[in-house]
Amino acid sequence: MVLEIRFSNFFSIKDEVILDFRAGNIRSANAKALAVNIFSFQKSQVLKTIAIYGANASGKSNIIKAIRFCHAMVFESHNHNLNTTYNFQPFKFDQYPDKLSTYFVRFVIDDIEYEYSFSLTRQQILTENLYFYPKGRIKEIFTRDELKGSTKKQKYTFGDVIKRPMDVAENTSEKTLFISRASQMDRDFAKDIFGFFHNNFILDYLGFGASAIENLTNRNKQQLIEALKIADSDIVDVEIKVLKKPGKAFHADLTKHTVREGDIVEEYLQIKTFHHKNPDVTFNLLTEESQGTIKIFFFMLTLLDVIKNNKVLLIDEIEDSLHPKIIEYIFNLFRAGARAQLLCTTHNTKFLDLTKFRKDQIYFANKTQDGATDLYSLYDYSDFRDTMDVEKAYLQGRFDAVPILNDTPEMLKNLIDG
Repeated sequence: MVLEIRFSNFFSIKDEVILDFRAGNIRSANAKALAVNIFSFQKSQVLKTIAIYGANASGKSNIIKAIRFCHAMVFESHNHNLNTTYNFQPFKFDQYPDKLSTYFVRFVIDDIEYEYSFSLTRQQILTENLYFYPKGRIKEIFTRDELKGSTKKQKYTFGDVIKRPMDVAENTSEKTLFISRASQMDRDFAKDIFGFFHNNFILDYLGFGASAIENLTNRNKQQLIEALKIADSDIVDVEIKVLKKPGKAFHADLTKHTVREGDIVEEYLQIKTFHHKNPDVTFNLLTEESQGTIKIFFFMLTLLDVIKNNKVLLIDEIEDSLHPKIIEYIFNLFRAGARAQLLCTTHNTKFLDLTKFRKDQIYFANKTQDGATDLYSLYDYSDFRDTMDVEKAYLQGRFDAVPILNDTPEMLKNLIDG
């Protein structure tokens, strides 16, 4: 599970923003009725879902993009060479291109809390730190500061967790995260951390290899079909055949920060669907089904894995090609799960409803006057009562994160006549 994410100076994010999955102390009747929206960890309550709202160009997607980039650094930076320039842009104004970009994540593996952070420019990693709380008290695993000296012994300090850590440090360049290199050098503890980022924090609804899709489908086939039926699909069966094994797992394209199902899957898989009207007639999922059906298929396939195994899922614009009832069904799946978590962006104001979401589950992204993305929660508005209409207040601009339009008849006529 993830408890908290902080980052600064990535894309349109200028100063540090915070996504806090630790539930606030809300005692309202609505919040008490939404007990299924949270779960317990030690003495705290943790949110299952956070939804981010905001106008176009407010930076919602950049929040997801920054997290995807930072997590991809963990499981890919061991491949970087000395000529690598990192694939992100710092905030472009106010001398921020010359400042460090920072990332911090608080997460849990096997009921033990960890804190991991790093800072970097587009050319090199400057700092990296990992701590954990094995008995409720903080303990150092390692720290790294490339500015502390010229030797690895000056740059690194270690606790007693990782075996032969200096061997790893000597093989870690300024382009590579230590945790990434340590995992590749078969250090057990580092592999656990690496595994969390690589296997438990899913960067998009397509984040695994063709053979994994086949295994997931076979293992969850009946549940997948039932989920498709609930999502108003008349598909009654699916059949998957692996055409060839991919060289590595599929992940979101870190250059464009996007992913398309057909571009990635069709070379490796043959996916057939069968419909209620005539179960003997086969359809090619990727070429003969609608984009909505294709997306539902991969969504459901991913969601069953995420929710059954208590993983974390990131989705940008969750409503893309999907009906609002399907989105509500997805939110309900997370409510029904034990510890699975979802972070998504959306424009659908239907879910701005305090009988469905707690105040601390609703975030707003807003572009400030200097072009930076600000991020804040409805929970920050202490004067906003649970009996108020969130959707109406949002559309009226109460929380600032809406587009400002001049659509008077005169302005529209001037635009058309131009």
